[in-house]
This record gives sequence, structure tokens and C-alpha cells, in this order.
Amino acid sequence: MFRSHVPALALLGTVLPAPASANAFYDAAICKPPYTMESATALYEAAEKRAKPDTSMLTAYVYTLAEELGQDGFKTRQVVFAGTATGVLIEGLRADALAEHYQLTKERSSVFGTSSKGYARALPPEQQPQSDMGTVSIVARESPSLPGKTLLACEFVSKADQAALDAFARSGGK
Repeated sequence: MFRSHVPALALLGTVLPAPASANAFYDAAICKPPYTMESATALYEAAEKRAKPDTSMLTAYVYTLAEELGQDGFKTRQVVFAGTATGVLIEGLRADALAEHYQLTKERSSVFGTSSKGYARALPPEQQPQSDMGTVSIVARESPSLPGKTLLACEFVSKADQAALDAFARSGGK
């Protein structure tokens, strides 16, 4: 699943070493460093060494780590890889608190109806690894498919995917 995006995003970024601690997964969720295919692959490989993934969510791999991780009062044990996003599942419905803490603004759409509440903030231009290909953002989303959890992730959205999202929003979701 995750490796299927390698050819499309192979041009993004630089290779990073595997994280030494579980908090590297949280750092990645807040785009430290900004998302690249190489950094996501290094995190994915580190997660594979720590736990078996829950693949019951059709579009994501969720790894439950033995150790708790988190920052700034947000806690989790779950690391998520979904398409072109790396993140964590924060305990509780915390999108509003995450938005306030990380200066995220309300998203214009509900990502095709999959989120009930969503916030995002694009990284500044100097932190975008390949701005000609798309945008890297920090996102916080609540969803009925994640009961009692909030996704905090660093997400890459290609220009083509953003155009499709914008067209969907303009059509009123039809």
C-alpha cells in the first residue's frame, strides 16, 4: 500500500536516518522535517520494526507502539501512514486544541466527506520540498471512522489532487 506511491513522489526530499525514538514519529506528524517520500519511507521502515500494522482501514496502516509518545499535552501510541501522509492518532477528539496549538485554520472541505472536523496549515514556501509538485501541510482531523481519536499528520497534496478537491468543493460535493 504505502510503497505504491514511491514512483510518483520519488523526487521529493532527501534521505533521513530511521528515527531513534518514538517521538520522531510525532515530530514527523508536525512536519519536522517537512514530508518527503524518503522521510516517510524511513519512518515506515522504523514502524515496521516496532510493531505489526493494523490494515483494517482500507487506506491506512496503523501501528500501535509499545511506548507512549506525544508533545505539548497530546498523547498517543498509534502511528499512521496513509497515502502521502505520515501522522499519529491523538487520544480524544482534540482537533480544536491541535488547531489552536499549531495555528491551523479550518479546512475548506471535508475531504470527500471523510472528516467531520478538519484544520490545516501549509508550511511556508521555504519549507516546501517541491512546491512545483504540491503542498505539504500539517493537518488535524476528526472523523466518525476514527472514534475517540484525532489524526495529526504531515500531508503532501499534489497539485492534481488539490485541483480535484477544489472542483469537488465547487460542485457542491456532487
